[in-house]
Amino acid sequence: MPFFTAFFDIIKHRRSLYQLQKSSTISNTQIRDIITQAVLHHDRLWEITKESFKQILSAERFPATEKKLDGFKAGYGTILFFDAQSSISAMQVKFPTYADRFPTWATQSNGMHQFAVWAALEAEGLGCNLQHYNPIIDEKVGAEWDVPKDWKLDSQLVFGTTTEQAGKKTFLDMGERFKVYGA
Repeated sequence: MPFFTAFFDIIKHRRSLYQLQKSSTISNTQIRDIITQAVLHHDRLWEITKESFKQILSAERFPATEKKLDGFKAGYGTILFFDAQSSISAMQVKFPTYADRFPTWATQSNGMHQFAVWAALEAEGLGCNLQHYNPIIDEKVGAEWDVPKDWKLDSQLVFGTTTEQAGKKTFLDMGERFKVYGA
């Protein structure tokens, strides 16, 4: 069994244990199509991003940004992660006691999805980086791909084969990063 299959089996089984119904608001084909669009329209996304920044940056600052964006465009694909605001609002109405928490929980859930996809791509030998060019590109991205108006762009996961090894990562001292009590 390939690693990614086992990995996604683990992710599928990692959940809060409540009564759930196995249904979706869109078909499996649509889900596949959305992910496929990340590869098919990857270059266009980074052209939109460049166009957007060219309008707001000075002529002196734009070349450095353009170089960075061209680096992302050089990747194989980009996956866009969104939060459906109507879903968040519906949960706020359904559970008013926790209404103020749902936006945070949606962000956390989105982050878990980003991590899962990134880890699966990494397991298959692809490199990734996570970008956040929203809200600067939101309107143009929405218009280009007919994204529902209530979907809020959260991040862009760029992926492709690597051309260099990752540099050494430094960390804060463990005592500054987290605390353990009672263990």
